[in-house]
Amino acid sequence: MGIVHVYMEFFHSFTGMKFNTKDISASIVVFLVALPLCLGIAHASGVPVINGLIAGIVGGLVVGFVSGSHVSVSGPAAGLITLVESSLRDLSGGNPAATATHALQAFAMAVVIAGVLQILLGLLKVGKLADFIPASVIKGMLAAIGLLLILKQVPHLVGWDADDFGDEGFIQHDGQTTFSEIMVAFNHLTPMAMFIGVMGLAIQFLWDTPALKKMGWLQLLPAPLLVVLLGVGVNAWAIQNNPSLSITDHSHLVNIPQFLRSGDGQSLLTFPSIGSLGSMVVWVIAIKITLIASIESLLSIEASDKIDPHKRVTPPNRELIAQGLGNTVSGLFGGIPVTAVIVRSSANVNAGGMTKWSAILHGVWLTVAVLFFPHALNLIPNAALAAVLIYVGYKLAKPSLIQSEWKKGRVSFMPFVITIVSILLSDLLIGILIGMAVAFYFIIRSNFHRSINLVDLDNNFMVRFQQQATFLNKSLLKTLLDRIPSNAQVIMDLTHCTFMDADILDVIDDFQVKAVERNILISYEFLNDAQKTKLLGDLNCNFISKIK
Repeated sequence: MGIVHVYMEFFHSFTGMKFNTKDISASIVVFLVALPLCLGIAHASGVPVINGLIAGIVGGLVVGFVSGSHVSVSGPAAGLITLVESSLRDLSGGNPAATATHALQAFAMAVVIAGVLQILLGLLKVGKLADFIPASVIKGMLAAIGLLLILKQVPHLVGWDADDFGDEGFIQHDGQTTFSEIMVAFNHLTPMAMFIGVMGLAIQFLWDTPALKKMGWLQLLPAPLLVVLLGVGVNAWAIQNNPSLSITDHSHLVNIPQFLRSGDGQSLLTFPSIGSLGSMVVWVIAIKITLIASIESLLSIEASDKIDPHKRVTPPNRELIAQGLGNTVSGLFGGIPVTAVIVRSSANVNAGGMTKWSAILHGVWLTVAVLFFPHALNLIPNAALAAVLIYVGYKLAKPSLIQSEWKKGRVSFMPFVITIVSILLSDLLIGILIGMAVAFYFIIRSNFHRSINLVDLDNNFMVRFQQQATFLNKSLLKTLLDRIPSNAQVIMDLTHCTFMDADILDVIDDFQVKAVERNILISYEFLNDAQKTKLLGDLNCNFISKIK
């Protein structure tokens, strides 16, 4: 740790990149969370394990360095599993042999192209579109990811590893669903795995209690690291003293190849095929990766900023450039697509990460571990890693978050809940789109009722317009004007209105004609002449000439 600290001080003197000592321990936690995700996502995507690890390393060393986020961590995303898998099928043309050669090379080129396109989007300042995503949808996404983590990791917690760590969809690769997989898992319990998993959860909840938080010396040891160390130790003890209870099946343990050995180190990297630049299929895949990876990254940094204790804001356009550079480098070495990932980011925040150094260092630990200590990593039970991920999920989907959204009312709570349910029953991107559609519906519906109000006082009426009146408010205005009886006096209060389109003016114009027949006296109020001129402009309606 001392050597790392000296190095970071030295680097800071040249780059100005600040760091906090908490970043070192946080980076270890992120590394422990990222490792199984890199492995699981690669396996679920149908690519070699090394391709997922390359993406994880690039997410730390490249994206972490260039990104403007202090807490966001990037790497391979579970939300892209389906896209990667289907893209490889399209590129192979149904030929399994081609999948291992041409398809992987062509896909690597698609990732490179996607990275370049993301850089262009960042330079064109498209990233600000993330500001139009409602907060209720972002919080729903966070809670849904938390629940997914819990549901997906329960089988691994009890020793059932038929499902992949990165398998995010509702329908699993083994034909089960997210919920039925849990029922199947409890019919295939592994006692030692379940003991390690439950112990790991208990330790993390205990570590978060106020009593233990006061023990500063104890908090120097991250709970996830303790969970992993105890998991390895308990299983090692069982192997020596009671082999029948131990976990010896390699399917229940982390499985990383010995890359530096001559046998394992041959032909591990997949380089992009230049010839595939002329393939329309490759370009279509690249555009899909660009759109989905960019949306997921922007959503993730928006969510990461919300859980950042210091509420720092990530420049979205710089993030697109950073993600684009990451995908370009990842593709050049055969890695799968990279995005900002809220699971890693939330683990970083919960572990006390303060600056981007935690993201960069987690990439360093991935590199060192994969190259020099694969045998040690292969001793880690999946149940220990599942316990770490389940606790991260709990932190994302705390009951207090649901209570907070409930108190805000239906306009916020309904998009929040529907986003959660949609993501759980489909996938991340589809769920977010559904949540946004519901959120916009409630926003527009709410604005309908707030944009124009009718006040009645003893047959004296005031039609009060708020900031903007557009064709969307046309039906509401007609309904309100129809309520006004004959022989009434009406004031059209336009003092707060900053915009009014021709459709609204036409409705008022028609009402002016009816008012003459029904003996309704209409007057108009503006803030001043300047506001009146700005509001009405050159619109040609009959009633304008009658306004004094």
